[in-house]
Amino acid sequence: MESTMSTAVNRAINPIKSSFHWAHRNLFRSPIDSVITLTLCAFITWFIPPLFDWFILQATFTGEGNEQCVNDGACWIFVREFLPQFIFGFYPEESRWRLVTAVIIVIAFIGIRIVFKKKVHKFFTLTLIVSYPIIAFILLYGGVFGLAVIETHQWGGLFLTLVIATVGIAGAFPLGVALALGRQSNLPVIRAFCRLFIELWRGVPLITVLFMASVMLPLFLPQGLDIDKLLRVLICIMLFASAYLAEVIRGGLQSIPSGQQEAATALGLNYWHTMRYVVLPQALQNVIPGIVNTFIGLFKDTTLVLIVGLFDFLGIVQAAATNPQWLGHAIEGYIFAAFIFWCFCFSMSRFSLRLEQRSHLKEKPMTQPS
Repeated sequence: MESTMSTAVNRAINPIKSSFHWAHRNLFRSPIDSVITLTLCAFITWFIPPLFDWFILQATFTGEGNEQCVNDGACWIFVREFLPQFIFGFYPEESRWRLVTAVIIVIAFIGIRIVFKKKVHKFFTLTLIVSYPIIAFILLYGGVFGLAVIETHQWGGLFLTLVIATVGIAGAFPLGVALALGRQSNLPVIRAFCRLFIELWRGVPLITVLFMASVMLPLFLPQGLDIDKLLRVLICIMLFASAYLAEVIRGGLQSIPSGQQEAATALGLNYWHTMRYVVLPQALQNVIPGIVNTFIGLFKDTTLVLIVGLFDFLGIVQAAATNPQWLGHAIEGYIFAAFIFWCFCFSMSRFSLRLEQRSHLKEKPMTQPS
């Protein structure tokens, strides 16, 4: 009986001892660690309760107008009232089904790839990748099949942010690969051109490039020729991001031992086959974190298009905060925008980590049975 009771007591005490050991080992290992831990605890105790009180306890969630926000906390009615505008911008309400349809097509395609990964032919995947931009443009812009034309100046909100980021990433990646390969070319003209292009675009701030494309470029165009403002912005962002991607990919190319190319040449592969099947797969795998980091930076840089008159997600939030009926609630809008940006950036970061883990699993050698 006594042995049973002592065993139960030991089982209850062991977790407590292990918790003390963990705290001592990780939080109070030295006097400096102890001071830092206590300082952080004091800061959390001072900062978190008022923040929680403003976010949740004193916040207003229900109501129809600004007059309902009488508490000292956040007024989330502001976000709820302007949520459709935050997402769709100035896109006509009766045509927003076209945006939803474009998103559903993407989700359906991703779902097919995940569920029928081994059964979906590569040709089918390539066909969808090539045809989707055309389908999306027809849905978003219209002008055919009886769809009303929605000019790009009516595009805005999170929808415009995703369009700019997606087109910028899709266009900058292949161009960055080409620039990285050209930077290492044996032809002096190509190597010099790629180096000049990369250094020129990396040395100019993106906001300056957007301003030049929006204000200065039309002055040099022939009379009567007008290039859509959104198209100019997309081209500038693609060229700007491709210069940074080129340097990231060039680092991956330099990490590949020269013996890889020599072995490929010995097998009879030409330059393009060597790059496609031997060098580039390894180089891109080595720089996945750098590539995704560039994509995340590009996604956040889309907020700069407000300088040229395009109301992206953050621009719409700022415009809503200046509404005379909702003055004083800009903080709620900025917090909501920051949360949405964090969700997208965190998702890209986790996707990058998953790609790295998958590549590491492929690199593990197969163990021979004993």
